[in-house]
Amino acid sequence: MSYCLHSESHLDTGPIYVRENGKLHVVNQGAGRIQNVTPKTRPFRLFSRGFSVELCMNREDDRARRQRTDHFIFTYTKEGNLRYSAKSLFSLVLGYISDNVDHIDSLIGFPEQIAEKLFSAAEARQKFTEPVTGLRALQKFTEAYGNLVLCSLCLRNRYLVISEKLEEIKSFRELTCLDLSCCKLGDEHELLEHLTKEALSSVKRLLLKDNCLSDAGLRRMTAPVRVLKKGLENLLVLDLSCNPKITDVGIGYLLSFKKLNCLDISGTGLKDVNAVIKRIQMQIGLVHSKVPLKEFDHSNCKTEGWAEQTVLQWEQAVMEAAKPQDNLRSRTAALHFYGKTHRIEEVVKCKLVEAETKASGNLQFYKEKVQNCHLPLKKEVAGSHELKNNKKRALAEQERERTSKQKHLCLTVEDWDLLNTY
Repeated sequence: MSYCLHSESHLDTGPIYVRENGKLHVVNQGAGRIQNVTPKTRPFRLFSRGFSVELCMNREDDRARRQRTDHFIFTYTKEGNLRYSAKSLFSLVLGYISDNVDHIDSLIGFPEQIAEKLFSAAEARQKFTEPVTGLRALQKFTEAYGNLVLCSLCLRNRYLVISEKLEEIKSFRELTCLDLSCCKLGDEHELLEHLTKEALSSVKRLLLKDNCLSDAGLRRMTAPVRVLKKGLENLLVLDLSCNPKITDVGIGYLLSFKKLNCLDISGTGLKDVNAVIKRIQMQIGLVHSKVPLKEFDHSNCKTEGWAEQTVLQWEQAVMEAAKPQDNLRSRTAALHFYGKTHRIEEVVKCKLVEAETKASGNLQFYKEKVQNCHLPLKKEVAGSHELKNNKKRALAEQERERTSKQKHLCLTVEDWDLLNTY
């Protein structure tokens, strides 16, 4: 049997195999004959050597593809091998909802235990620090859970946080303690107007030390209590120290807080201190304290609630935004070198104001507890007549004050404008 092999091209086509009598032979192109040599078979390759495969769950959205890696927990065995296991369905759903927490319609009626975990998950992702979506998400939690989100808020000397996160701060409800000391807010600040709203009627401790308040600010703050019996009617502790613009007239507005137990008016602009002390003692029943009271120790007021870390995140964001101002030190150093002066505005610290209050005197008041409750019956009968007479005298004095107030103290246009908002 002969074979004729004609090559149409000079390209090397490789060896040619021919099967004859059930055996495979290779044809030698140079000699034109068949060799009974078993060929070397090449390994079968489906793809070329440079081919690689990448598993993409969602190529259109790279961000979503990166987040899919959070569905697994990676750990190492004792031998040093990498082992991964899938997360629970609850944690996966919790992470998904926390990523889209601003799209929640309402959380009213939702279990508190799960809501706290959801808040912590969203807080870890810093969802409440975002400008628009963070406020919307925070309002959903405050509407449903009130003081569980935050029951006490301390913003002492945090005026930058107040200016940057004012709407978020106003969203908190049912606060019992609020510390706004050393913030220089003034009478016209929006947050002081918010104090008269029904959302903060639960405040029992209010610290407004060194806030540039005057008699006009106290009139606006007490107008709902004086007329509508709303607003800060449950107030127990009030700190108005280090506000030199508050005079004897402004103290008269504070007499509407009938439940007040502690009051601090040190460092105010009182003219007749003795008359004010007697007036407070007669109408509210507060006694002047010669010793500083522990109720006005600001270290006791702390931020407490689910949103405690959220407030810290706000403070860190404000501090990071203020860091570029440190680069001005080189310019000020150059000005000092050339003999030029440069005006630097520094934050007025409360320590200086505290020194002024110590020099002016301590004006803190407290309500005495009822003592000697268990007395003999004869003394009680004898003292009952005196109590009746004292009550009659007190009622007569109150009627005189009411008539005098109706004649002289009328509501101003600002009071009516403020009351119309309710």
